[in-house]
Formats: sequence, structure tokens, C-alpha cells
Amino acid sequence: MGNNADVEKILKENVKLIDRYIEKYVPREYTEDSLLFKISPPRYEVDLEALNKTVAEPIWRLLDSGGKRWRPALFLLVCEALGGNPKKFLDFAIIPEIVHNGTLMADDVEDSSEFRRGKPCTHKLFGIDIAINASQLMYFLPMTVLSEKKKKLPDERARGVYEIYVQEMTNLSLGQATDIAWHRGLTSAYGVTEERYLQMCAYKTGTLARMAAKMAAVLAGADADAVEKVGIFAESIGVAFQIQDDILDLVGEEFAKGKGGLGMDITEGKLTLMVINAIQKADQADKKELTRILGLHTEEEASRKKAIAIIRKYGAIEHARNFASKIVQDSWDEVDKVLPPSEAKDKLRTFAEYLIQRQI
Repeated sequence: MGNNADVEKILKENVKLIDRYIEKYVPREYTEDSLLFKISPPRYEVDLEALNKTVAEPIWRLLDSGGKRWRPALFLLVCEALGGNPKKFLDFAIIPEIVHNGTLMADDVEDSSEFRRGKPCTHKLFGIDIAINASQLMYFLPMTVLSEKKKKLPDERARGVYEIYVQEMTNLSLGQATDIAWHRGLTSAYGVTEERYLQMCAYKTGTLARMAAKMAAVLAGADADAVEKVGIFAESIGVAFQIQDDILDLVGEEFAKGKGGLGMDITEGKLTLMVINAIQKADQADKKELTRILGLHTEEEASRKKAIAIIRKYGAIEHARNFASKIVQDSWDEVDKVLPPSEAKDKLRTFAEYLIQRQI
């Protein structure tokens, strides 16, 4: 794997494979023979039509709308790089992906978003009640993988997967709580440091990448040091991915098409690494104007452009790009020590570089 085209090819091939495994645990249509009912048999009679309209349909509408499925790809690469057989653990690769899409569904409700991947959000099409319930179900449904497969795993590995899941799901909510507080203005923008931003990101966006990598490492039989190091590496990829998302929101024309235009993060009042950096560097007038616009939650294009101009003026976009590259490189230097030389290891590095340099 030497370039972006190779990575994109792998991701594209992965989508079909991962979706096939997701369907095993989250079917497009529930029937009496669905795996879920074999793992946990109902005592009476399930209303299949109700579940199909409120669970299967909204979940698959979101899953089919796009997404790179890069977390399962990361899982499989880490597993292979640590000497595991990725084909043996394909079922487990879906766990972070289903949870991730559940978080998107919930985020859209919490942010009162209109569009996701260029299409109306789940709560806009199906209602807030269905979206909230389906998103919560997506946090727990993937763990049926462990129920299905634990008999084939050594006890300590099954326990390790479960402990990682519980820990990371907790972290996810802590990150979301912090992000909500910031864009609702519950804390002062001047008090949000880069360190606090990074911890929020490590909780919110780094968590599922870290979950994928640490689960893969445990299943591959890696020791505690290797599990920890690949976890930190994956977390840095997740944080860098978020930083690149935030950069593209301000400057990526193609990226912004599916989100309603450039600067939607400005409308949300989002405190990104770039906003924090610009506030730290700006003179009093620019600092005041930038925080004022963020506090307005305005959809007005002129105001969004003004905020972006202030952020650009202080070199905050370049700062964010450099920062994202550095945290990935620093964590790779540690992973380099625990991964033996292999083609999978080379693929893993190229994969990380692709995720933080992408334009869409």
C-alpha cells in the first residue's frame, strides 16, 4: 500500500465486506430466524413489523448513506500487524462501526442538525423518538458479537474485549458532554485550552479508533504494552481525523457540500483547535468578534466567512494541520517499537497518513 489510491481501494472493498458482517447482527429485515432472537430468545411473540419500521429501516438508511468504514479497516490492519488472523475476527471489526453510526444519529438530534452525508438526518425522516431509541440500541447491539463468539475465545481475551468496550463507551459520553457544554456556551470560550480540547477529542473521536485497535490487539494475543501503544496510536489517528474534519469544514468546498456549506461548525458555535488557537493569538477586537459570531449560532454566510477570515489571519489552520501530523508521528514512533516488520505494518502507517490528509 503505497498511496492514497491503494488506501481508497481497500476502504471501498471493505465497505461491502463489513456491511455483510453488520447484517448478520443488525439485519436489514428482522425475521423469526434473526440471530438476535437465537442469542436471546423471546418468551412471547415479537412484533417484527414494529422492529423493522423503527430499528432496521432507520439504522440501514444511515448505514447505506455513506461512511468510510475506516474503523473496521483499522481493526483488521492492527490485528494483522500483531500477527493475528484478521479473517478470524471479522465479526468483532463491526463493533466500533455500529457504535460510531449510533453516535452520529444521537449527535444529529442533540445538535438539531438537518443533514448527514448530504441527506436528511434520521430524526428528520423518522422522528426524534425513533432516532434516540435506535441510536441507543446501536450502542449495545454490536456486543451480541461477543455473546455469539465468546465460547471460541480464551476467557481473558473475551474479558479484555468487554472491559475495553465498557471503558470506551463511558469515555464517549464524557467527550460528548464536554462538546455540548462548549457549543452551548456553558463554559467560557477563553477558558478552553488546547489541552482541554485534545482531551475532549480523545474522549469523543479518539475513543472508537482506540476501541477498534485495542480490541484487535487483545484478540491477536498482544501483551499489555502493545495493547496500550496501539491504543494511543489509534486515538491519535481519531483526534487527527477530527482536526482534519474541522479544517475541511472551513476550507473544503467538496467536503462542505454534504453539510450545508462551509463553516457549519461556526453555526454550531464549535470550539475547534483552530478557534482556540486563533482566540489565543488574536488581538482584543478580533478575539471579541470571533467569540461573538460563535455565540450567535448564525447561519448567515457573511458572518461565517468573517469568522473563517479571522481564523485564517492568525495561521490557525496551518497550526492545526501541523499539530495533527505531529501527534500521529509521535505515537507512531512508539508503535514502531512493538510491531514487527511486515506488509501489514507498512499498510497501517500509510493508512494513518491517508486519514489525516484526505480532502473529503
